[in-house]
Amino acid sequence: MRLTTGARLTVGTTLLALALTACGGSTSPEGGATSADLPVRMELGEPQKLFYPGDTTESEGAEVLAAVFAPLVGYDDNKQVVDEVAESIETTDNTVWTIKLKPGYTWHNGEPLIAQNYVDAWNYAANQDNVQGANGFFGRVDGWADLNPGEGQTVSTKEMKGLKVVDESTFTVTLSKPFSQFKTLLGYTAFYPLPKAAFGADGKVTEEYAKKPIGQGYFQFDKPYNKGTDQTIDLTRYDKFAGAKPKFTKLQFKLYTSSETAFNDLVADNLDVHDSLPPSAISRAKSELGERYLDTPDGGIGYLGFPVGHNKTYSNVKVREAVSMAIDRATIADKVFSGTRAPADDFINPLLDGYRPGACAACAYDPAKAKEQYAANGGPKTLELGYNSDGPHKEWIEAVANNLRANLGIEVTVKPFEKFAAILDELDKKTYGGLFRMGWAIDYPSAENYLTPIFSTVAIKTGSNYAGWSNKEFDELLVKGDTAPTPEEGLKFYQQADDVLIKELPYIPVYFYRNNAAFSKNIKGVRVNLLNQVEWAEVEKVS
Repeated sequence: MRLTTGARLTVGTTLLALALTACGGSTSPEGGATSADLPVRMELGEPQKLFYPGDTTESEGAEVLAAVFAPLVGYDDNKQVVDEVAESIETTDNTVWTIKLKPGYTWHNGEPLIAQNYVDAWNYAANQDNVQGANGFFGRVDGWADLNPGEGQTVSTKEMKGLKVVDESTFTVTLSKPFSQFKTLLGYTAFYPLPKAAFGADGKVTEEYAKKPIGQGYFQFDKPYNKGTDQTIDLTRYDKFAGAKPKFTKLQFKLYTSSETAFNDLVADNLDVHDSLPPSAISRAKSELGERYLDTPDGGIGYLGFPVGHNKTYSNVKVREAVSMAIDRATIADKVFSGTRAPADDFINPLLDGYRPGACAACAYDPAKAKEQYAANGGPKTLELGYNSDGPHKEWIEAVANNLRANLGIEVTVKPFEKFAAILDELDKKTYGGLFRMGWAIDYPSAENYLTPIFSTVAIKTGSNYAGWSNKEFDELLVKGDTAPTPEEGLKFYQQADDVLIKELPYIPVYFYRNNAAFSKNIKGVRVNLLNQVEWAEVEKVS
């Protein structure tokens, strides 16, 4: 699961575009160095946590780990699963899966990649004692329940009985119930392996490892990353990587708390890749950057969430519907985002099978009905909207706030959090009670990925259910979708679960993303994949 890191809007008016001014100073590369001497530099918000693969459930950390680890599978432009580290993944019953690894992959410390590395990593991530954010992704594996007896209960084993090593390059996964889409999941961060060096004497993944993870992918860490103080994450190409290697040697992630500052650095060629342009920069990027501006389809969704699990202010679904109907999605998509977003009308993105146009009736703009329904159901007189200011969200959140003020006749305040990690931490601790900006970038191409990790009951403690919403009917429909004999039959149940979300609205879908990225004159061949990650093997430096 990957959580993604305006001008003012009033009814009947258009939005004024914000002017962006470039940073002063020379547009030559930093410090007088030539572009050939510099690493390829990419903008990044600060990752929420250190680099534990099983505990990295947001986009910033996942971007780094995708450069350091190689997944079992990837996804082509048609959203089909393709084998990467896996030589084969086979099943005859959708319950027992046999995974065989390709030869030649090694860890950055030189040790060979073996099947036991996957079994060790998955058992660790699935154990409740290790408090890993992606724990719930292993909930379908036979024996997961033994590692998750519940709060206050003792875990009596360290292994799921559904994981078995056959030989050094082969292991089997037995699920507790059939799941036809299991292979599709395996490109996600949670399913990366871990080397022996990751574990300390107590069997825990060490903080030393999480600061400088040893992977088996394109790049290796140059030095430990010190969260909160370091402003860069520096990597060097691993020349023994078994797959297609990047054509450049050094990669640097530069951490920013302002998307606008990052864009100005890119225009000045002091940054090479910015994959989440702020709305205020899009018109300028289109006009100034030419082919170096990218506008491509994206599977993400932008939401407003209600913390219904710990703030009963929003317990009335009629109030939540009214808030949704008060939002002018079309104008926000057109004016704030310069047409690079689309109004959301479903919890499933149009890029994936299962999307139904107009499925969410309460997502249609109806300010008169919204005001009447909000008042009739005792909607609160004040609302607060929280968002992270290290991403491009200020303009659209302020536009939504103005919609709610004008259309509901209430007081609305906007609360910026400097970092995405900060708002996630407060939601984790249940200390923030306002509406919150949230986004979702898909982990794998399935409608199920918009449902289970964000809204299932198990995802409250072991996933990304920051609403704290729980619904028995929804959970049961997910099980039916999971156990259907084919993905096509499963999709029918996922759409029924989607209908429950539309009825209950724990989150409000606001817009469907497009990917708006840009790159400097120093590089070429930039492509952002389905998971919103840069395909580093295709990037080249311009001499």
